[in-house]
Amino acid sequence: MNFIENILTSVVLDEATILEKNQLSKAAYRIRTQSDKIKNLDFLPGSFLRMGIGIGKDELSMKDKVRSYSVWDIDQKAGHMDIAIATHSNGIGSHWIKDCKVGDRVFFKTKKGKFLVDDQAESYLMIGDLSALSHLYMIRRSLPSDKLVKGIVYSQRQEELFDDVDGTSPFDLYELPQNPILPILTKIKEVLPELKGKKMVYIAGDSRLCIELNQFFRKELNWETKFIKTKPFWNPEKKGLE
Repeated sequence: MNFIENILTSVVLDEATILEKNQLSKAAYRIRTQSDKIKNLDFLPGSFLRMGIGIGKDELSMKDKVRSYSVWDIDQKAGHMDIAIATHSNGIGSHWIKDCKVGDRVFFKTKKGKFLVDDQAESYLMIGDLSALSHLYMIRRSLPSDKLVKGIVYSQRQEELFDDVDGTSPFDLYELPQNPILPILTKIKEVLPELKGKKMVYIAGDSRLCIELNQFFRKELNWETKFIKTKPFWNPEKKGLE
């Protein structure tokens, strides 16, 4: 490790061990990490991780050594966190998740951000692609059971999508190309009449879709900004933390 990596792994990031690994679909893997640090986290559903996945690889730049991933599930009593990682980008993280093994060390730090569970609405619509699926699952499971939740999730191949940790598939899943703004708008208009009372939308994944849908809900539907939550997870012209 170089000097900066030593600071990252000894001061900035916490250490965990990969306890389990399995393939969820043709384009996604799940790992379970274990650490005593997880037991004491100030955790809110919707939080994500900064993970050092290229530590020790001198051929990588520093921005390629840290990736952001959603927390799919957490058991703080046992000190476990589950993370789902998609591989269709074929980037550094995709190669890492294919190659990593049970017993490997990983380095992480939790971040809250603003794309967190929020129970102030009565009805919810969740929209995203494969990259956002585990995050949306986590938020849905964390809402009170009396909330109405609808979901529109897509991938270029439907077999890339996967069930939630409890074995359920609560969202409507579709096979659509990247940035499918017109089909998604059609499906939103079909679902909206089912939403009652105070409504909230979570939009995540492709940054292009996040921008378009944010404008649609604000300008065409006149929803209040606080009830429109967006989180771009990736952009086809960028990588990592760019």
